[in-house]
Amino acid sequence: MIPNDLKYTNDHEWVRVNGDVAEIGITDFAQEQLGDIVFVEVPALGTVLEAGERLGVVESVKTVSDVFAPVSGEVIEINPLLVEDNDEFSPEIVNSDAFGKGWMVRVRMSNAAELDKLLSAADYKIVTEEA
Repeated sequence: MIPNDLKYTNDHEWVRVNGDVAEIGITDFAQEQLGDIVFVEVPALGTVLEAGERLGVVESVKTVSDVFAPVSGEVIEINPLLVEDNDEFSPEIVNSDAFGKGWMVRVRMSNAAELDKLLSAADYKIVTEEA
């Protein structure tokens, strides 16, 4: 499943844009490759990210994988389901709902033009077929 309304990276991150806010997560393809996710590291609120730099880490029973920021901006929200000291801590939500409740962070974009460098759903489908 590759939703048409999102932008993608070659590294298997997705971006959903709402005004100047980018919601970021990893794709369904990525979570399938990783296997059962047991922990997700995300940056602190207020962290300023640059496109292409490490945003966080996803740890599964198989491996640990870096997640990269598809766009630049300030982290304004963290998915509470991915915060370890939260009573509702559920990193496995990334496996079961990668494009929905499994989002990682929301970033107030500092350069919306960076979205033009990301892949469309059709282009990302080609990336997954070649992997």
